[in-house]
Amino acid sequence: MLIDAHAHLLTPGMLNRHDFWGPFMKMQGFTVGHFALGTKQKSKAASDQQAEANLLAKMTHAARRELMAQRGVDQIVVSTPSHAFMYWADDFGSEYARICNDEMSAYCAQDPAHFAFWAHANLADPVAAAREIERAVTQLGAKGVCVGGANFKGLQAYSEELFPVWEAVTRLDVPLMVHGYNQSVWWGDKHAEDRFETTSIVGDCVDETLFFWYLICGGALDVFPTLKTYINHAGGMAVFQLGRLAELNKSMAPDARNKRPFMDYLSNFWFDLDVHHPALRRAVVEVVGADQILYGTNFGGAYDNGDLTAGLGLSDADVAKIRSGNARRLLKLDTSVAA
Repeated sequence: MLIDAHAHLLTPGMLNRHDFWGPFMKMQGFTVGHFALGTKQKSKAASDQQAEANLLAKMTHAARRELMAQRGVDQIVVSTPSHAFMYWADDFGSEYARICNDEMSAYCAQDPAHFAFWAHANLADPVAAAREIERAVTQLGAKGVCVGGANFKGLQAYSEELFPVWEAVTRLDVPLMVHGYNQSVWWGDKHAEDRFETTSIVGDCVDETLFFWYLICGGALDVFPTLKTYINHAGGMAVFQLGRLAELNKSMAPDARNKRPFMDYLSNFWFDLDVHHPALRRAVVEVVGADQILYGTNFGGAYDNGDLTAGLGLSDADVAKIRSGNARRLLKLDTSVAA
């Protein structure tokens, strides 16, 4: 059995909701405000309407199940694409979170054996975000909450203003999923200065590392010791720089508020194996242990690395944990997943 905890979803109802922010699917790519993803690529559509139709055709239940069957995936957990987190969009940010949760819930309810979802919330407004998380989990069936790694319109994971969000997820006993986002999406017409899509391609991993660092250094895990966090892309750079972070937390971060040694907080975090070489995946498993790893690939996204557990020399028991067991426990997924 295989559960992919990192997949994104767009439905017709998640597009064209705001005159400026959209989000839109156009010939030049996925568009939010001034930002467009993939503007350097040759258009694969002859019109904006065709571009939108092409995107949505990939998102249908049938299309997703076909690709899942090809890759041996039994269930995916979908979330709002990071380009459309809308933390920067003022009141529309909270409105769009409600839209996304209603849409994802309805989508998953049509086939709960194969689809579950991470709630979206506007962390730029923490009080409203906490209310929406409560609604999404208790009324709509969300299994956790997807958040950007850094910069919730000026707030960071260490900001005490976010404590209402951390209180809500711990009280509801659901995990966070951390996925960085391209910061240039809120730069206005200066987004073109983000050469090579750096704030997404490199920045996502930076954001994810910052969340790990800030959540620990900010003392949030001392206030909310049961807060559980899954970080995409093998933790950004956190796992690969773990020793450096732990040592320098003691010697070079005098304002850090964590009350316990840095490494003591590692049990609050889960990671996936979404890195591009088996040697790196083996390293992640060796450093954090098989019990703290989920299977996540950005399902149906820009690349496919095959079976992420292949060639790692793992026991059958550890493979089973990574492929489905850990996700079932962390997200409280129904054990009657249909193949």
